[in-house]
Amino acid sequence: MTDYNQVFENNRKWVASKTATESDFFEKMADSQSPKYLYIGCSDSRVPTNEIMGLEAGEVFVHRNIANLVPNTDLNVMAVINYAVVHLEVKHIVVCGHYNCGGVKAAMQPKDLGILNPWLRNIRDVYRLHMDELNAIPDEHDRYNRLVELNVQEQCINIIKTAAVQKMYTAKGYPTVHGWVYDLKNGMLKDLQIDFEGVLHEIQKIYDLTGSGLMQKD
Repeated sequence: MTDYNQVFENNRKWVASKTATESDFFEKMADSQSPKYLYIGCSDSRVPTNEIMGLEAGEVFVHRNIANLVPNTDLNVMAVINYAVVHLEVKHIVVCGHYNCGGVKAAMQPKDLGILNPWLRNIRDVYRLHMDELNAIPDEHDRYNRLVELNVQEQCINIIKTAAVQKMYTAKGYPTVHGWVYDLKNGMLKDLQIDFEGVLHEIQKIYDLTGSGLMQKD
């Protein structure tokens, strides 16, 4: 129980440190939230969301799951996106994967993983979509890390397909969707430079849910 009890001691110290510099810190936190970012990341314990972004409590709305997936059948992630976009009006949505991701590695193995099978199949589908590129990479580690990047890319596309994002962007010009990868070995974030508007226009003939025609390029 020593480690468990230490958590509460750490909490007390954290509260004291916050109130020492800003006496009404928690009153302001309890009043409301207006984050600019929705962060969708992997559940991996080695990726501390706020810390890697250099942001404080109240600045990032967070959803995490195994391998940072955004399946349209997952009501959890769909509800998070809807709430963040429609009600919080976040300006940026970030999908952040990380190199050496256990979920991505598991999806590359020819094994029956029980209840994980339907979840990891989303990553196998990413592999199928990009099979030619991935199979052309001779080094297994490099191929694995490239799949991490491609998985982030495809999850960004899944977000762009949602009605909430399309309608808000059409009406107000935000949010913009970004894809990042975190490197566990050096702590650095890599921006995959997802072309949000380009992807939006590319998929609109099939996935346009606005019905307004405003997504058409000039």
